[in-house]
Amino acid sequence: MTEPALEALQQRLGYSFAQGALLRRALTHRSFGAGHNERLEFLGDAVLQLAVTHLLMEAGAGFSEGELSLWRSQVVSEASLSQLAAQIELGQFLTLGRGEEQSGGRSKPSLLADAYEAVIGAVYLDTGFEYVLRLLRRLLGAVVERVVHSGAVDFKSALQELLQRRAKSRPRYEVVDARGPDHEKTFTVAVYCSEVLCGTASGRSKREAEQRAAAVAFAHLQERPPPVPAKLEPKSELKPER
Repeated sequence: MTEPALEALQQRLGYSFAQGALLRRALTHRSFGAGHNERLEFLGDAVLQLAVTHLLMEAGAGFSEGELSLWRSQVVSEASLSQLAAQIELGQFLTLGRGEEQSGGRSKPSLLADAYEAVIGAVYLDTGFEYVLRLLRRLLGAVVERVVHSGAVDFKSALQELLQRRAKSRPRYEVVDARGPDHEKTFTVAVYCSEVLCGTASGRSKREAEQRAAAVAFAHLQERPPPVPAKLEPKSELKPER
């Protein structure tokens, strides 16, 4: 990565690094080899969670903890962060291995979202949380306002994002009951997280029932970690939890 390129990215961010090496590391994908950005990504994820919580509490005074938690999951979702990364054309500044380069890594949403987190982690190490909060207030302020004032929460997307981040899995929905005449049918849907039942709810349509089941599961998983995917569960003499 050339110095002019690094300078161009810093101008788009509106932030100038005192430690340029941090930015270089944040832009280096693990496919390139040693000195990659995974630790900065890990740090940036935590910093983003805290900063966005601050911004949501400022923008959504009076809202419940559950609402704030759901909104935060939307703001820091892969889809949201990859869009923010695309706005500053972050992909063109990444250092990738040959295979990742050839497979279109510069435009992959997951890779862009991870790199965005790594950059935020680098800013935190370079300056500290107070400046990160000011920076994200400028970069994410409009996103936070839009989420808070939209009046709608997509529980299915929030649940999927939570599971992808914590358990590397996706929820599975299953219609377990359908009663009533065609014009007034009630559907009951169960949602499974890593093949463990996490919520059940009913609605006048499959979509409504899925949203309600996702809301139940999301609230449940806020109180306890998501189950480990079956293929990753360690062998144990203990009986599985029911």
